[in-house]
Amino acid sequence: MSIKKEKIKVYNMTCTSCEGRIEREIKKLNGVNNAMASFSGENVIVEYNSELCNMELIKEAIIAAGYSVKCSKTFNIIGIFIIAAAVILLGRSTGGFDMNSKLNGATYLMLFMVGLITSLHCVGMCGGIMLSQSILKESKGKFDSIKPAALYNTGRVVSYTILGGLVGALGSVLSLSLPIKAGLQIFAGIFMIIMGLNMFGLGPFRKLNLKLPWSSCTMKNKPKTPFFVGLFNGLMPCGPLQTMQLYALGTGSALGGALSMFLFSLGTVPLMLTFGAVSGLLSKGYTKKLLKFCGILVVILGVIMSRRGLVLAGIKLPTPMSIHQSITGNSAPSSPAVKPVIKDGVQIITMTADSKGYSPNVLYVQKNTPVKWIINGNLITSCNGEIVIPALGKQVKLTPGENIIEFTPKDKDINFSCWMGMINGVIKVVDNVDAVDTSKSDSALPPPSNGMSCCGGGSQ
Repeated sequence: MSIKKEKIKVYNMTCTSCEGRIEREIKKLNGVNNAMASFSGENVIVEYNSELCNMELIKEAIIAAGYSVKCSKTFNIIGIFIIAAAVILLGRSTGGFDMNSKLNGATYLMLFMVGLITSLHCVGMCGGIMLSQSILKESKGKFDSIKPAALYNTGRVVSYTILGGLVGALGSVLSLSLPIKAGLQIFAGIFMIIMGLNMFGLGPFRKLNLKLPWSSCTMKNKPKTPFFVGLFNGLMPCGPLQTMQLYALGTGSALGGALSMFLFSLGTVPLMLTFGAVSGLLSKGYTKKLLKFCGILVVILGVIMSRRGLVLAGIKLPTPMSIHQSITGNSAPSSPAVKPVIKDGVQIITMTADSKGYSPNVLYVQKNTPVKWIINGNLITSCNGEIVIPALGKQVKLTPGENIIEFTPKDKDINFSCWMGMINGVIKVVDNVDAVDTSKSDSALPPPSNGMSCCGGGSQ
C-alpha cells in the first residue's frame, strides 16, 4: 500500500468553517486517510492511498465543495469601485432628509415611513454584513438565502425594539461620556475593518481571524447564526438610529420607546430583505466574488465608525478639501470670520447650519467672558445635524430653528465638526477680540464648507 501526503493550495476560503467543509468533502473519497485544511495557510494537507485515490480526484472534491485550486487573476477590480461608489451614494441618499422635522408629532404610520426612507442608508451601512450571512449558507434551493436574510432582519428588529424600550425607560442609556463613546466606536471600527479585509481574502489578515465570544465562525453553518449577527448589528451606531433613540427617549416610557423603534425598524426591513435575497439568485461561483465585495462594504463601514470615534475623541482628521489641496498644491481659500456681539456682558456668536454645512465656520471670542452660541438650523441633514465639540465635552443634536450652546472660553481655541469630521470649524479664543481684524485672510483657518459634506450634497 502506497501512502502519500500532499499539500494543496485552496483559494476562496472565507472563514475557519470552510476548513471543515473542505475536509468533509475530501474524506468522502475512497482511499483518503486524513485531510486537514487551514484557512490562514490557504491549503489542505491530504494523506491518501495513491492506489485508490489521486490528486485529480482530490482537487475535483475541493472544487465540488465550492472552492478553487487555482488562483484566479480575473477578479473584477472595477466591480469593487462600483460597489464602493454604490455604498457612498446609498449613504448620501438620506443626506437631505430631515428626520427631526418628520418625527415632530409623528404618527405610527410616519414612524414606519421614516424607516422606509432611511432603509437606503441601512443598505449602504449594513448591507455587506447581511449579504455575508446570506451567501455563506449552503442552499438547497435558489431562494434558501431568504431564510438567513429574514433571520438577520428579525434580529435587527428585536435589537431595535429592546433598545427603544431601554432608552425610553432610562435616559441614562444615552449619557455616556464622549471618551467612552469614542473608544467604543474606534474599537468597533477596527474590528469591522479587520473582518472586512478577512472576508476579502487578504492573506495577512487570515491570521487575525476575529471571533465573537461564542465562536461565530464555528456557528456560521448553524441556522440561527444570522439572527444573532443581526441582534448585535442592531447596536451599531449610525445617524438615523441615534435620531430614533432620541425620539424614543422623548416618549418617556419603555412601551412608547419600544413601539416607536419597532415601527421604525419594520420600515427598514423590506429593502434590506430584498437586498439579502438577491444572493439567492446567484450561482455558487458568483457568491465567492460577492463575498469579496461584501468585505469592501464592511471595511467602508469600519472606516466610517473609526472616523466617527476619532472625531469624538477630538482628533482632527483630513477633509476632502484638505486632501484636494495637498494633491493639487492649491492654497486654502480665505475663510470668512465673525466677531461676537456683546450684550449684557455676554458674547453672542451666530452660525447657520444648512446644505452647505456651517457658516460662518470661524468665530472669534474673548477668553474668560461668557458666550452664547446661536446655531440657526435652516436645513438640518443627517450630516450637519449633529455637531461635536470635544473641548466642551459636548455632542449636540441640532434641530430646525434656534439652537443655543452656552459656555465660558478659557485660553484655548475650540474646534468643532459634524459627526463625521468632514465639516470643520473653530472658535478662536483671543485676549482682546476688538484687536482682531477679520478682513485679513489666514490659511491656517479651516476653509468654508461650500457644500463639502459627508452625507449629503448641498448647493455650491
